[in-house]
Order: sequence, then structure tokens, then C-alpha cells
Amino acid sequence: MNVSDQNVSRVERDVPDRPYGRSLPMLLMRSREAVMSRIRPHLRSHGLTDQQWRILRALAGEEHLELLDLSQRCLIAPPSLSRTVPALTERGLVAREDHPTDRRRALISLTEQGRELFEQVSLGSAQIYEQIRAEIGEEKVDEIYAMLINLIDVLEGNGQDGDAPYSGEDA
Repeated sequence: MNVSDQNVSRVERDVPDRPYGRSLPMLLMRSREAVMSRIRPHLRSHGLTDQQWRILRALAGEEHLELLDLSQRCLIAPPSLSRTVPALTERGLVAREDHPTDRRRALISLTEQGRELFEQVSLGSAQIYEQIRAEIGEEKVDEIYAMLINLIDVLEGNGQDGDAPYSGEDA
């Protein structure tokens, strides 16, 4: 073994030569785009972007959320959220109010109009999910949910087993 071989770590020698498209991050991004390509036209028909829908969806199950909590739940960076929330407010879909004890914090909630739109879009989304389930198969979809939940739990160190069934679709 020459000196340059000694400097190459075991990890570098043992890493398989994976094609770019077979990397886990790329496959996850491609699978998200494949699913969203089914859902996005439905969202657009209601005048919504992906981010706007995630916000409505997150707020639908809550009385209100603080901006930082909303950002974390929706996986939307705070600067993007600070542009998106006012657009939804202008449309009358969400309301923004000052936090009762700290005026630096804001509470965001769905308006009645926002809740009605959420319900309309949810019905169409459920139909799209049923089509996907029919194409892939119930068991496979449940396996995908379980595997993704497990992946997140393990990588985020939550220590959960990931075997619990997923309670609902995201889009």
C-alpha cells in the first residue's frame, strides 16, 4: 500500500459509486415533485401555491399559531413566510393579530373564508390521494408512510419506532 492509499479513509474506500439520481436526497426530492405534480394543478385551480396550501393546512387544525411555529410546521423559511402570510391576509384567508402578552409576536389564524377554501381544496386533495393509492396500492402507500416517518424519527433522534400509521396526507 502506498502513502496516498494510507491517507484515504476506510469510508472513502467503501463508499459505493452511486449515480447522482440514486442519492437519497435526490430520490426524496423527485418523489415529492412526482406527488406534487398531481396536486399542484388542483391547488392552482384554487389560486394557491404549495406554500400557501401548507399554511392553510397547518392552521386548519389550530385556533392560531405564532409565526415561528407556523414556519417550522410548514417548513417555510421565516423570510418567505413574511411575504406569504400578508398575501393570504389580503385575500381574506388568514388573520393576523398581536400576541396578547408580547406585541412583538403575532398570531395567525384561518378566517371563515380560509376555512371554507381549506375544506374545498381538501376534498379534491383526498380524491387525488385515492388515485395515488389505487395506482400504488394500499399496502405500499402505508409502507412508504411508515418508512418515511421512521427515517425522520431516526435522523432527528426522536427515538420513535415509526411503525404508527400516518394520520393524514400533507398536501
